[in-house]
Amino acid sequence: MTGTEIVICPDCATANRLPAGRLDEAPKCGRCGKPLFAARPVALDGAGFDRLMRLGTLPVLVDYWAGWCGPCRAMAPQFEAAAAELEPRVRLAKVDVDAEAALAARQGIQSMPTLALYQGGREIARRSGLIDRASLVRWVQSALPRR
Repeated sequence: MTGTEIVICPDCATANRLPAGRLDEAPKCGRCGKPLFAARPVALDGAGFDRLMRLGTLPVLVDYWAGWCGPCRAMAPQFEAAAAELEPRVRLAKVDVDAEAALAARQGIQSMPTLALYQGGREIARRSGLIDRASLVRWVQSALPRR
C-alpha cells in the first residue's frame, strides 16, 4: 500500500496524516498522543460523523443502533470483535439513533441495527439486521474496492 491516509483521532478529533504502510505500527495522535486505533468502535455524534466523512480517508463502517433494540444489543459484541480484525484498515463507529435522530434521518436509517459502509464520504454498502463477527468481516471485505 502506498500513499498517505488521514486518520481522525477518536479522542481529540485531530486529523493525522500517516503513511499508509505504517497504519499497522500502532500510530498515535500528533496532538494528544493517544492511540489512533484501539480495536474498538468509536461513538459518533453528528459533528463527529461529518468531520470523519469530510476529512478522513479510511473506509468507515457505522453501526446505527438503539439502546431499546434487542438485536442491536446482541450484535454489539460482534461489532466490537470485528473492530479488532478490521482496524486499522477500516474505522468502526457507532451512532445511537435516539441521541442522533437528525443524523439517522439524514442517512435514511429506518431499521436497526443497520450497518453502513462509507468510503471517501460516500455510502458504498448497507445491510440491516443481526450479523455475526465472521459474516460482518467477510461482508466488509467483499464490499470494499481493492486498494
